[in-house]
Amino acid sequence: MFPVLRRYRGRLLLLLSLLGGTALAGYMHWDDRGLFWLQQQRSTPAERAAAIWLPDYHAVIDGKPLQGLEEDETSGLTYHPATGTLFTVTGRNPLLVELSRQGDVLRRIRLRGFADPEAVEVLGANRLGIVDERRRQLVVFELSAATREIDAADWPGYDLGFASAGNKGFEGMAWNPRTQSLLLAKEREPLGLFSLPFPGEDGAPGALQPLRGGHLFVRDLSSLTYDLRTGHTLVLSDESRLLLELDAAGQPVSFISLLGGQRGLKFSIGQAEGVAMDEDGTIYLVSEPNLFYVLRKR
Repeated sequence: MFPVLRRYRGRLLLLLSLLGGTALAGYMHWDDRGLFWLQQQRSTPAERAAAIWLPDYHAVIDGKPLQGLEEDETSGLTYHPATGTLFTVTGRNPLLVELSRQGDVLRRIRLRGFADPEAVEVLGANRLGIVDERRRQLVVFELSAATREIDAADWPGYDLGFASAGNKGFEGMAWNPRTQSLLLAKEREPLGLFSLPFPGEDGAPGALQPLRGGHLFVRDLSSLTYDLRTGHTLVLSDESRLLLELDAAGQPVSFISLLGGQRGLKFSIGQAEGVAMDEDGTIYLVSEPNLFYVLRKR
């Protein structure tokens, strides 16, 4: 090593480390997250009471395996108030799976004509919708206690656009009964939230509209759920390992990390792919390949 380089080796390594750390922080949005964390600490009791307020949540079920789905990849999650149960979809072996709120598998429903189901949502009564990411299509169908198979060809499908999205299309979906519209999350490139009024007067959805809101400081969007009590939305990011609360205007309100050692999580949630919330405010999560989590307020 040249003498001059040997003399400054320590400083060079420190500089490279700082540059690398800065790049990584920007890539993971840690700087934005830190600034928002400081802002979160200054919230008033009234502001917290009017929100879901994620910092108050703690895991009560931590990574429970979904029995019988070991070879499948769970994605998306929704809560059905009429049955008090949850529904998720699997991609490798296309299924709609009904779960208890304790993470027990209650029913498997075969999905035919679906290439890559990624999001599922209850749209009121017994109507559900599934987003097929690769086909950029929303399929809406009726579900009964006797349903054992759903064929996409038997139900209306709606093109969601972004023909060149490939495997970076819509991964999250939430139903807002107040506005009778869907909120859709596009995973990335471009990452964003979109509103889809549904149904229109002719039973078809309206035009897909991009939503403007605050800076989300996440690397991707994996799943959504709407809280009827507050009018707020929960946004799940797999790559950022983050759960974020947005208000009705799309502005961040609160967030929590899904890293191990926090919120009662023994290990980090590796591939968080679905989030749902029930009428009591309990939060449910699923991750690939088949793990189930429950978060409740302390």
